[in-house]
Amino acid sequence: MIVIERTTALTSVQDTGRFGALHYGVGTAGAMDPLALRLGNALLGNQPDDAAIEVPLFPFRLRFTRDCAFALSGGDSSATLGERRIPAWWVAQARAGDVLTLHASRFSARSYLHLPGGVDVPPVLGSRSTQLRGEFGGFHGRGLQQGDCLSPCLTDWQGATDFGIAPPRLALSDNPTGIPQVRVLPAAEYRAFTDASVARFWQQQWRVTPQSNRYGYRLEGEGLVAKTPLEMRSHGIIPGVIQVTHSGQPIIQMRDAQPSGGYPKLGTVIDADMWLLGQVPVGSSVQFVEVNWQQAEGAGRERQQWLDALCQRIEDYRLCPQQA
Repeated sequence: MIVIERTTALTSVQDTGRFGALHYGVGTAGAMDPLALRLGNALLGNQPDDAAIEVPLFPFRLRFTRDCAFALSGGDSSATLGERRIPAWWVAQARAGDVLTLHASRFSARSYLHLPGGVDVPPVLGSRSTQLRGEFGGFHGRGLQQGDCLSPCLTDWQGATDFGIAPPRLALSDNPTGIPQVRVLPAAEYRAFTDASVARFWQQQWRVTPQSNRYGYRLEGEGLVAKTPLEMRSHGIIPGVIQVTHSGQPIIQMRDAQPSGGYPKLGTVIDADMWLLGQVPVGSSVQFVEVNWQQAEGAGRERQQWLDALCQRIEDYRLCPQQA
């Protein structure tokens, strides 16, 4: 149904992730921007966890071999379908032979391409997500390559096209065009760092270095200092955990994070802001905001209510576009 014409090995098939296997040493994988995954699937009427193609480097180009609807999410730059511009966060109809090109965005690091019913790849351990390090799941356990052919799970899809939504960052971010403000819960070794280091962690902006990827974001700033040298045994970690290396530079575990690590844990990015963090481009900066458990739970509920309400409005339009 689609043939990849231009890509990098970092483009991969991802869904909501692989859960329940951490005790076997199997990480979660999954979309770096779970909000984009959910909304892009909603635009097509897919299930919330249907697999999509995650594109982190641009331009990305593919060709449709048959007529096929598709949706775009994540990135805030328009795409081109042949000679026609396609807005971001949009549902469109492609014809056989059409070439779709996705372009880089100023504000977001990744785009997602959604097909009707999701991308048709076999589930492994309950997920279609690609685990790049383990080389399983997704499309043959690897990133996509030129010449790869993929199909949607639904080939007889019918529904509304040529509609879309505003980028979520405009509704969910207090500063949508500035430095992302990511909320963090203090973690187990938080008090093991000097007061000056802790204050600096919250006050300064941290640059996402080029060594960052789906495994982890390596940050650059004035280093953090422990009160005494910390030697720790490896222990369980999850995406969102912020560890501090011996150099004093933080690493945030992302979706392909290993299930264990030995660096001290300074904090954990709250689940409600992982989508925002996942869209921070390499080379740009992020600032952290301290929250407590109650605030983190409240943020999660607020985001979920917003997401459910928007998905319902999308579904209402899909079913009765003439009444919208």
